[in-house]
Amino acid sequence: MQFQGEHKESLYWGTYRPQVYLGIRARTPKSLIGGLMWINVKDGKYKLRHVCKHEDELSTYGWIKHNGRDFGHQVLVDNGLNLATKFLKYKGEHSGYGGDWALRIDAQIHESMLNKELERGAQIFFYLADEGGNVLDISRENFNAHESSLLVSGSRPDIGDWQLHLKSMDDVELHYSGFHTLNFHNLSDLVEENLASQIRRHDRVQLSDSSDDSPNVLVFQIMGGFPFTTDIVLISGTDSESSRVEQRVRNLTGTSLTNQLKDKEQSFDQKFEKVFNLAEKVDSESIPVGKAAIGNLLGGIGYFYGQSKIAISSILNLKEQVNILSYWPAELYTAVPSRPSFPRGFLWDEGFHQLLIWRWDIHISLDIIGHWLDLMNIDGWIPREQILGAEALSRVPEEYVPQHPTNGNPPTLLLALSDIVSGLKNNEFTAMDSSKISLFLDRAFVRLEAWFQWFNTTQSGNKMSSYYWHGRDNMTMHELNPKTLSSGLDDYPRASHPSGDECHLDIRCWMFLAADCMHSIEVLLNKETKPHENYGSIAKLLSDHDLLNQMHFDYAYGAYLDFGNHTEKVELKWREVEVGYNHSAHRLVRVVLEKPELSFVPHIGYVSLFPFMARIIPPGSPILEKQLQLISNRSLLWTNYGLRSLAKTSSLYMKWNSETESPYWRGQIWINMNYMILSALHHYSKENGPYQDSSKALYKELRSNLIRNIVSNYEDTGFLWEQFEQDNGKGHGSHPFTGWTSLVVLIMAEAYGNI
Repeated sequence: MQFQGEHKESLYWGTYRPQVYLGIRARTPKSLIGGLMWINVKDGKYKLRHVCKHEDELSTYGWIKHNGRDFGHQVLVDNGLNLATKFLKYKGEHSGYGGDWALRIDAQIHESMLNKELERGAQIFFYLADEGGNVLDISRENFNAHESSLLVSGSRPDIGDWQLHLKSMDDVELHYSGFHTLNFHNLSDLVEENLASQIRRHDRVQLSDSSDDSPNVLVFQIMGGFPFTTDIVLISGTDSESSRVEQRVRNLTGTSLTNQLKDKEQSFDQKFEKVFNLAEKVDSESIPVGKAAIGNLLGGIGYFYGQSKIAISSILNLKEQVNILSYWPAELYTAVPSRPSFPRGFLWDEGFHQLLIWRWDIHISLDIIGHWLDLMNIDGWIPREQILGAEALSRVPEEYVPQHPTNGNPPTLLLALSDIVSGLKNNEFTAMDSSKISLFLDRAFVRLEAWFQWFNTTQSGNKMSSYYWHGRDNMTMHELNPKTLSSGLDDYPRASHPSGDECHLDIRCWMFLAADCMHSIEVLLNKETKPHENYGSIAKLLSDHDLLNQMHFDYAYGAYLDFGNHTEKVELKWREVEVGYNHSAHRLVRVVLEKPELSFVPHIGYVSLFPFMARIIPPGSPILEKQLQLISNRSLLWTNYGLRSLAKTSSLYMKWNSETESPYWRGQIWINMNYMILSALHHYSKENGPYQDSSKALYKELRSNLIRNIVSNYEDTGFLWEQFEQDNGKGHGSHPFTGWTSLVVLIMAEAYGNI
């Protein structure tokens, strides 16, 4: 009940469809949804933009400011066409549930990019669709944006009667088309087919001004010369006698909207400085990048509804017989790593997202964490990737859809909760917020316990206090080193032959951090310690430095390493392979050249630094010096742009893992791990001991390198990136990636919390 009432209503509408360039919906399964499309022309070809795609090759796009609640400002630049979308929510006394919202669309063209097709003006499309199939009533056949502004109306159980209005002070021409469909992930196809038909029949790029019977999707084409501005407003609760529709439309359009947007921009800027206090910590060029980082993280928060597919089998390969069951229908309110590539919930990513979001808006953060905990099954397992609904399913390769209930994912949500608990102890919250946080922790505790116990039992190893990530494929014929997707580090090198004898260093450290967090919550809430769930004792055992060294420290390498059944003599070789009846193909096949042995796995990289990240190493230990040497060694991990994921000396450094899998965590620079390492350097720079000064020097240089490279990439390319190349620092992979790369804001702010 904590997230009901006023809180729930205040977050009802939002830009909760991160997979499209602009998408508005409510936090309800069968919502009214709105969205933006536009046409650009390149090399004489018309291109319809709608769903975020790398292949659209936009120069930049993303929310440069967004407060997660009622305001956002996004910039999209597409081959010289500059679009700005500004979103505003308003709850007045006459509004229906969730209030009203306005969208301002500004379209401009860069003179140097003007071509014959674009000289005709902008081609913008705004659509409204009812996922529940409710009929939308189009107001009339001929639109005039100057005279009457009503486009469409309808009625819904949640918000009552509603109306959509369009106003523009510029001269715009409107056309429309209506459709009846319950498939909302392919709305672009409906528009493209309608336009193609009109081009064939009438040689013009405009919608047909016609509709299917009982349409639940209406698309409006807005055509105007450059520059032009259009305001689109949804007014809810128009069925009451005192609904004052005209006055409310006036309030959310024109000059009145301009002034409100200006106020919201200023409020965002003031809050950003108050929360992160960057003015004295970074140069002025870095601050807009920080705003865009948190803006697109908050603007990328989505609402999803559907059923996960669960694979009931220990076999990873989908070609084998597995039973696919459906999870219960569930909703998820969550941030997402990347709008074009990963516009859905990922469990371990979300913990890193929340390190930022709780500092910005504790109520949004707790609501998101609560949604994730609601996805837990009776065993205490949470599916690591949330592919909910047809739209999400349509974008994920088939082999990644089923979730395996034997496989975990780092419990990073506990990192955020650990920070929040520290904030409570340090009186960083108001009295009202503190009581709400305590209430949340009290209610969530039983689920957090179940989650911890699931990890502690299902991921435990053969040796006492050892753990290993389940889910590696020990039958693979095509992978150089079987992936460990459950660890989050995918292709990071592990033991060549997966087995129950493995001891994974990173999960052991995650379990320490989890036990430590659970203990801090237990103490805060004055919970009675249960003998079989004594989190303090588990944390003490897992932070025992001598025991850790016995299990994971290789004195010959001077580094912490995984342990398992391993040989370095594994290669990928081309072979003729049978691929069907009487057919063969040339394939890269895994070839093992010597028998594996139980030993340390000799690969130095991020995993080797987990005891350092978890701050288990005593500040006076010579092993701390060895960790600092690993970090600072240019032949191993250090670059001018951040720390590599894998040492240059590793036999798998930048090696492809299969015919189709390029290196991912085998050298590239990742910001979430660099943030955790930086946090540990900051910690050790404050601890008295022989390595305090060297920790401080490395901290300053690494922080400076990370900020400089991320800011310079953003200025050069218009994006924050998934990872960065270790040779030249260039952004690589998905973009915009305002998931954990947004942690650059906390790096700028020097906000590290308890990590």
